[in-house]
Amino acid sequence: MNEDYGGYTHARFCPDPARQGVWREIGAYLQRYAPREGAVLDLGSGYCDFINAIQAKQRFALDRYQDPAEFIDAGVVALQADAADLSGVTAPLDMVFSSNLLEHLTPEHGAKVADAVFEALAPGGCWVLLQPNFRYCATTYFDDYTHRTIYTHVSLADFLRAHGFRIERVEPRFLPFSMNSRAPKWPLLVRAYLRSPWRPRAKQMLIVARR
Repeated sequence: MNEDYGGYTHARFCPDPARQGVWREIGAYLQRYAPREGAVLDLGSGYCDFINAIQAKQRFALDRYQDPAEFIDAGVVALQADAADLSGVTAPLDMVFSSNLLEHLTPEHGAKVADAVFEALAPGGCWVLLQPNFRYCATTYFDDYTHRTIYTHVSLADFLRAHGFRIERVEPRFLPFSMNSRAPKWPLLVRAYLRSPWRPRAKQMLIVARR
């Protein structure tokens, strides 16, 4: 992503209080991958909605362009650094979560991030990735001008295997492509959507990869 992040947030990633309720439901759904006595990192944390929604003994939020200290709840450690620089993380991680991150990076940068995550995870720890699945959103994928790299659920799983991960779960259709829509963001509706085997308009994938 380019350095003009202020312009990007204005154009594509504006603050939206309704997102917090959505992320509380996503966090509750994904809590199964985050031991409550463990350590969790939100990589590319943005407005920190996910890390604020998750429960863990140690929580870290890292973002290069937005200072997580502006958005984190009490008890979360803020790190402002490149996604491939996890030197500020002070504990082996049980879970790393990233949402809509790798498609903004070049393949070379993404490879460095994958290696850094692998090294930062405790044995058996997992990387949970949520991001657009090009197979289902090809016509709108590059409406976001900061998208650099294409991934499908097949190519992303192979990419992770190439960096030493074991793939535990691949869900090609997990969530709609973007929260920048007029679709309702009611928490109860999100909860029902996540529990349903039928996910209309889902164009984002979920992949769980373990060290």
